[in-house]
Amino acid sequence: MPWRKEKKIAPEPNDTPATCQRSLAFSAQTFPGQAILDTAMSHALLRRVARGELPETLRLYAPDDVVVFSLLDAKRKGFPEALKRAEEAGCQSVLRLGGGHAALFHRHCLAFSWAIPDPRARDGIRERFEIVSRIVQRGLRRVGVNAEIGAIPGEYCPGDYSVNADTRIKLMGVGQRIIQGAAHLGGVIVVRDSARLRKVLTPVYAALDLAWDPATAGAVEDATKELQIGSLQEALLSEWAIHRPIEEVPFDTRTTALARELEPWHDPGRTTRPDAAFAASVHSKTLALSAREFR
Repeated sequence: MPWRKEKKIAPEPNDTPATCQRSLAFSAQTFPGQAILDTAMSHALLRRVARGELPETLRLYAPDDVVVFSLLDAKRKGFPEALKRAEEAGCQSVLRLGGGHAALFHRHCLAFSWAIPDPRARDGIRERFEIVSRIVQRGLRRVGVNAEIGAIPGEYCPGDYSVNADTRIKLMGVGQRIIQGAAHLGGVIVVRDSARLRKVLTPVYAALDLAWDPATAGAVEDATKELQIGSLQEALLSEWAIHRPIEEVPFDTRTTALARELEPWHDPGRTTRPDAAFAASVHSKTLALSAREFR
């Protein structure tokens, strides 16, 4: 999505006055072809928000095709094979900020990344999950989806705060990471092309030896009339804006520079995370095997 001039979305009438809270910084900026930088940007925002250098910040945008893995995935025996399967499907692989298990972000999804300052971040984990799930639930209901909160048996990356349609198909998954001074909520809403989701994740989950039922993976278009991603984005922003104004701002050079420094942290081939050090070696072996196969 191209940059627009700074935009303020006012709270809806009869809600908490906007003057009671600070504005929420918002960005829809994308990084085409740079999925690892994209994740690193969210990480950089989290760190800078925690240090008080930036205000509370929300990203809500259409991502590239990428399979996001957790450290739990990276510790599984089949992780090298899962990386290979993602690559064969035309997806980059990224080590994400939060936990859970593998998920697919693609161009017909809306990804969100919400960095929230909080000096006692560990005390509000459940409350933040509940808040973001309700925001997504209400946003989806605005566009005609009978959205409910809760896991569906057999869903991929299962979680109590997933959002589903008719308790039938999963539409949104969310994870959370806590650091000193701030929390990060990140996730994805599949808007269209649930077939792509099933096609990519089926071999990835088989490689990781994780059970899931592909029939539980859905998209918003499977639960309502055809919908443009921009329409859902506006519906969700309206929910975030109920209690305070939203101001669209560009990323500054310091945030971008920090994101560049953090890229290896999220790259399975270059990770600097101590508890994922082995991921770099297994990923390198996987790439070497792939190269030999295609000679």
